[in-house]
Amino acid sequence: MTGTDEHGLKIQKAAEERELEPLAFCDELSQHFRGLAVKANISNTRFSRTTERDHHQAVHHLWRELDSKGLIYKGSHEGWYSISDECFYTDSQIIHVEATPSTEEHHISTETRSRVEWTREENYKFRLSAFQESLLAHFQKHPNAIFPPQHHSDIIATLSSPMDDLSVSRPSSRLSWGIPVPNDPEHTIYVWIDALTVYLSATGYPWTATGGSGKQVGWPPNLQIIGKDILRFHAIYFPAMLQALGLPLTQQLLTHSHWTVDQRKMSKSVGNVADPIQAIDEFGIDLVRFYLARVGGRFKDDVDWSHEQLDKHAREITSLLGNLLMRITSKKIQERTEGKPLTPAAEAFKHMKEDSPTLPLYQTFQGLGGKVEEKMDQLMLADVLEDIVITLGKVCASQNIISVISPFDSTQANQLMTNTAPWAATTDTQTVIELYVCIIECLRICGILLQPFMPSKAEMLLDALGVPAEERFIANANLGTGSVGQIQTGIRLFSLPQRQKTM
Repeated sequence: MTGTDEHGLKIQKAAEERELEPLAFCDELSQHFRGLAVKANISNTRFSRTTERDHHQAVHHLWRELDSKGLIYKGSHEGWYSISDECFYTDSQIIHVEATPSTEEHHISTETRSRVEWTREENYKFRLSAFQESLLAHFQKHPNAIFPPQHHSDIIATLSSPMDDLSVSRPSSRLSWGIPVPNDPEHTIYVWIDALTVYLSATGYPWTATGGSGKQVGWPPNLQIIGKDILRFHAIYFPAMLQALGLPLTQQLLTHSHWTVDQRKMSKSVGNVADPIQAIDEFGIDLVRFYLARVGGRFKDDVDWSHEQLDKHAREITSLLGNLLMRITSKKIQERTEGKPLTPAAEAFKHMKEDSPTLPLYQTFQGLGGKVEEKMDQLMLADVLEDIVITLGKVCASQNIISVISPFDSTQANQLMTNTAPWAATTDTQTVIELYVCIIECLRICGILLQPFMPSKAEMLLDALGVPAEERFIANANLGTGSVGQIQTGIRLFSLPQRQKTM
């Protein structure tokens, strides 16, 4: 599931600046993100909005459940509040920034660098501290509950230190755009309690029709994907609420780092903002997706967005995959193999001579599907693409396949084919057939494995190879576990933007 969190002071103020009613402003924003998902070729089972009536009712139900257990009480609260982050920070989590000729002195969060203001108010609190020990025990027992490991360690450290109860409401005089506290219209439920409940409401919580467990509708999730700046909310606040409700916790949190520009967090005021729409329009979504996963798919550290690197990686996969498909399915090679008996790849490999130029390539991709499946389970997306690129690179390496070309060196592309010259009349037919069968099998396997990353181009590739729809699953991504059909010629997978000439 995905969707839009639409309540809170930040949204309220942004709507006021646009002179729009908050709901009309959110309708516009929600549609924008739906459009981005479509443009990015991202599917979802459920797109949830926190302004939906069913979600509103779910939040009220959750609040009443917590209140009935004596876990909510009214008290005073003060601290450094960030409107953009919608949360309070302690003294140890803020930095004083001296005044400059153009700015007044102020304070910012050490975690997000957003501006904070000292705020004191009466509100409702949730007895978060009552769940500190049980949460600590849970994460100590489940070392893979948060990935990458450094974030798991951070949460363990946080839970090992004294913990205050959590403010779960704001005075409605300050925050009117949100869900009111049941039976107390003078208070609005804290936006993060509202936002976190969407994971439950998206599955139909409180599940009265299914007996209340949620298991029948997919609870708990096996994976939630979040940014590192909101880990505390998803690894401490939300699990505490779930424990209070007697519900199972999310099995694993994938906590990704951020994309930066010039090694700085993107900021409209600074002007270092990368535009994904512009990149998609220029390169096409599949090449952008490939770049994002290839460079950012290790999640551990922030990664700098670079148009030059996007161009470089786009040309990498175009050379290794697109050019290879065009060459092996060329009319000339089709003419040389047409009507000839083609030994299936697995059988050809089984009886291959040790000096065959295609033997090392077979050895590279015969277990590729299993290796990729294992790394996908371990959330190692960049490593998966590295394995696929190396496999394709070995097709493009020298004939003896001793060294792998640099992934970015397109000058050696398809060197194996060049050295073998299957289109030449002087190359014996058996050599042509061996090379053809090997490379087609390699493309079939890589096409299946690239589907999560480059769905449109992978589909084009598999269509060009005549791979049946029912044979495009991970189980088919190993040597001899699938088939090809009528091979199409002249298929151009990619169309790159022209490089601008420099003086």
